[in-house]
Amino acid sequence: MTYYGEESRRARDNFPLEHRRTDMKLIYAIVDVKKAAAKTYLNLGVNPEVYQAIINACDRILAGDAADQFIVEALQGGAGTSTHMNVNEVLAGMASEQLGRPVHPIDDVNRGQSTNDVYPTALRIASIRCIRELSDECAKLQESLQKRENEFDAIEKLGRTEMMDAVPVTLGEEFGAIAQAIARDRWRIYKVEERLRQVNIGGTAVGLSDTADRKYKQRVIEVLRRDTGIGLAAAEYPMDVTQNNDVFVEVSGLLKALAVNLIKLSNDLRLMNSGPYGGFGEIHLKPMQKGSSIMPGKVNPVIPEMTMECAMRVIANDTAITMAASRGDFELNAFLPLVADALLESLHLLTKACAIMREKCIDTLEADPERCKQLLDHSLARATSYAPVLGYDKVTEVIREGGTPEEIMARLEELKEGK
Repeated sequence: MTYYGEESRRARDNFPLEHRRTDMKLIYAIVDVKKAAAKTYLNLGVNPEVYQAIINACDRILAGDAADQFIVEALQGGAGTSTHMNVNEVLAGMASEQLGRPVHPIDDVNRGQSTNDVYPTALRIASIRCIRELSDECAKLQESLQKRENEFDAIEKLGRTEMMDAVPVTLGEEFGAIAQAIARDRWRIYKVEERLRQVNIGGTAVGLSDTADRKYKQRVIEVLRRDTGIGLAAAEYPMDVTQNNDVFVEVSGLLKALAVNLIKLSNDLRLMNSGPYGGFGEIHLKPMQKGSSIMPGKVNPVIPEMTMECAMRVIANDTAITMAASRGDFELNAFLPLVADALLESLHLLTKACAIMREKCIDTLEADPERCKQLLDHSLARATSYAPVLGYDKVTEVIREGGTPEEIMARLEELKEGK
């Protein structure tokens, strides 16, 4: 059974990118908006049979039915009108089937609405849901890192700055430091939901509610808030929310910050795991798969590498979101579909990457205390501690005289005792 209509077919034919279809999380959020609108009209006594049928159609879609009916590419011209009409037509088709008579996709399903208030409102709802999932995964990753911080607290190792030997640290302290960074990401991402709660539903084309009934406009936000369980609020200035998308740039910027921290974490793990004989070898990541089709026994740090790739895509998406949001000419941004596709992809990738990193890397890695001690002892990391007693220049002089690290440290100790 095909429920979509001519506008959906035109969009499919106009944008044959074969990239990917509109994210179902956005589709479901649009359906949530449609259901709230239909319930509002039902409560107002407008065409009860029609709007009950539309509500039933919404429930079917939200239960997972008819997912194959949403055929429009994620990237499209028209500020999201094609995706919106795809939803309108599917709902009209399903409601018509139930009633045995036509339900109009615009006059009925889209009554008092516009792509320009439905699509941005739905994107905010979908983003908030994804943000909550990501915040939870950040919390779990933070807890996992803190667990390792405590487990490795007594393992002394060589600290490094600018990839050069520095001063002694503990392996636990290194995990604790990155746990703090992830904790900041978790808090920032959790709090940014507040920025997305103001929605412009009821504002129709440009935020002035040109075709929306006053009673509908007042009530639909209450229904939507109750149905979604999200503390949505009517925008104080709907025209602002309709044309300006800086809030999505703000959200993306915080996702980029998390991506940066994940790259830092992943790369440090790769370096500490390097070897097994020619590298640092201070930790051992769990072997996940063959690392080479030619070199027997080689194992690669594939989980940190995957995480870095996801983070790099998020950073690239941030650039796309920035460019798209900046092109909101006058009363509407035609490039909101790119913002939606990139933002939802970033949220999805980061949520999955955090979970995989935690489960398959952080929770399963092992420390090598002996190797940590070996590298620390065969370095001059502890020489810095002699500077307050002997002076910076004297310690430098002793180091430049040469010898093994053990010999240099012994000379420093003799000079200290002589003081």
